[in-house]
Amino acid sequence: MSRTKNPIDLPPPEPFEAEDLAAEDLAESAEDILIDESDAEESSGVELDLEGEAGAASLKRGLRAIRDHWKHAPMSPGVYRMLGEGGEVLYVGKAKSLRKRVASYTRFAGHTNRIARMIALTASMVFVSTRTEVEALLLESNLIKQLKPRFNVLMRDDKSFPYILLTRDERGARLTKHRGARSLKGDYFGPFANVGAVNRTLNVLQRAFLLRSCENSFYDNRSRPCLLFQIKRCAAPCTGEVSQEQYSELACEARDFLAGKSRAVRERLAGEMNEASEKLEFERAARLRDRISALAAIQGQQGVNPRGVPEADVFAVHEEAGQFCVEAVFYRACQNWGNRAYFPRADRTLTPGEVLGPFIAQFYAERPPPGLVLLSHAVEESAWLSEALSQQYQHKVEIHVPQRGEKREMVVDAQNNAREALGRRLADSASQTKLLESLGAAFGMEKPPRRVEVYDNSHIMGSSAIGGMVVAGPQGFVKNQYRTFNIKSELTPGDDYAMMREVLSRRFSRLLKEAQEESQAPAPSDPDAFPQAPDLILIDGGRGQFEAVRAVIDELGVTGVTLASIAKGADRNAGRETFFVAGREPFKLAPRDPALYFVQRLRDEAHRFAIGTHRARRKKEFAKNPLDEIAGIGPARKRALLQAFGTAKSVAAAALADIEKTPGFSAATAKLVFDHFHEKG
Repeated sequence: MSRTKNPIDLPPPEPFEAEDLAAEDLAESAEDILIDESDAEESSGVELDLEGEAGAASLKRGLRAIRDHWKHAPMSPGVYRMLGEGGEVLYVGKAKSLRKRVASYTRFAGHTNRIARMIALTASMVFVSTRTEVEALLLESNLIKQLKPRFNVLMRDDKSFPYILLTRDERGARLTKHRGARSLKGDYFGPFANVGAVNRTLNVLQRAFLLRSCENSFYDNRSRPCLLFQIKRCAAPCTGEVSQEQYSELACEARDFLAGKSRAVRERLAGEMNEASEKLEFERAARLRDRISALAAIQGQQGVNPRGVPEADVFAVHEEAGQFCVEAVFYRACQNWGNRAYFPRADRTLTPGEVLGPFIAQFYAERPPPGLVLLSHAVEESAWLSEALSQQYQHKVEIHVPQRGEKREMVVDAQNNAREALGRRLADSASQTKLLESLGAAFGMEKPPRRVEVYDNSHIMGSSAIGGMVVAGPQGFVKNQYRTFNIKSELTPGDDYAMMREVLSRRFSRLLKEAQEESQAPAPSDPDAFPQAPDLILIDGGRGQFEAVRAVIDELGVTGVTLASIAKGADRNAGRETFFVAGREPFKLAPRDPALYFVQRLRDEAHRFAIGTHRARRKKEFAKNPLDEIAGIGPARKRALLQAFGTAKSVAAAALADIEKTPGFSAATAKLVFDHFHEKG
């Protein structure tokens, strides 16, 4: 993809090749450039308000600010941050030599609109020196993930991947899924692309290796085998149905299989099955046959499995219509463990390789990489990345762009998936844009809304009352913007109007406060960023809810927001809804109007979210443990009591001497627990 240039383009990242170039020479060239105002006037014909005298002035201010900080920039490797007037981070970059890299920004050579905008908005810079280029790369990726600068490539979906964990426990290995920090001792296998793939694999692994999946507190308090033993999903080491030596062998077989030694495990089981058959131990032979069948099922579920690549991550990027999609595919133990599509935020002038490099650095900032990473496009900093990841995770990591063979086929498959995923996203985005246009027209808005907020309440006669807010925009539902509101006021049971007033008051009071803070420290807004304030508010309710919310909006002085309410139709049938909008008589939409179906989807999503949150809160209140009421007993001691006695009822019936034997309990703490239950009794 070619990069569009304009008259004020920056040179490449390292414009100075001569190591002995004097700082005075650089200062002179920078001074000459900055003083030559005619060049600035001629070079201001770029987008983002850089046209005319105001644009030239902004560009000059940015260049002067960069030059002032460049004077004090170190020659060592490191990371630099470009800051706007309000202190917001515009860009985070790395360099082998900070002074040389920053000097490149003081020139009026040709550069992209993105860099021109960045320079014009820069008010100050911050430098952090590092010992090596590798440390600079690691620090850069961490800062990008933390600060989310406007002009960097950002990996937007940062959810952790699920893994399979095989613990190393003295009670016996436990097989379970795991997500998050690796605080438990054991072997982690993954990543898997989604929880469904993990659950399916765990389901079959239990049939194949009969390993326990229960928590230690459940395991320690068993007196007879559980149902999993009866349905042949567990060997029941808790009650001695299998010896510790035999159970350890099962755990070793599972560990070997997940580590890629599947053929050896299957051959060993086949040999044992044949041996059992020869000895006429047909029941044992049948059990071994079922285990072999389960192992074959695991490998059959994994899709396309490479023979010559036991472990690798594949990343392929595709660009279309100014958007990028990065497809990640994970191969472990010669098996395909799933794929996931990412849509990073990146400037449309960047090449696929320029997007892929920062993405890989951010992707592995908190995830251990395999020994081989395959890419669809060459990455300029691949040598840095390889060295940095090898040092960070204490094993060799190779990064390649394969040109032929099986590895190339794996990359091509990933790139095809990236192309299809981006095509689906663009199609969905186009249809979503049309729906927003029809929604804006239906409610008399001057332009289509970019952010729609839908509110609904859920409660049972006022108990566990929850207010839910869902958000939609050009990309569909924006789930990371969803919010819940625990109703705090003492309300009359079932007073929906008061609940809605409280929810909207809290939401817009906070929004106005944040807007006021931003106005005191002005920061240039990103026109492409998803807005924080809504253009349209939809309320699930009739005229009563509408008037309650309108009173809140008027009282707070909120402007520029369209408010609408959706009253359910006769017999609560979808398609007969009545809409209330300020300044209009109540109206209905045509039965086949796309806007009507869209509103129904928004309302149903708000209803689902509010009810789901309410049920979770209600369940939590129902499941409160009596141990929670003991003052001075924290989570660790509660866990110790449950592991020692099994249930809170057993703790209540325990003698003081037994409680004192619990790990982590002193005599005074044990008496506190004992007195709590006996005083109540």
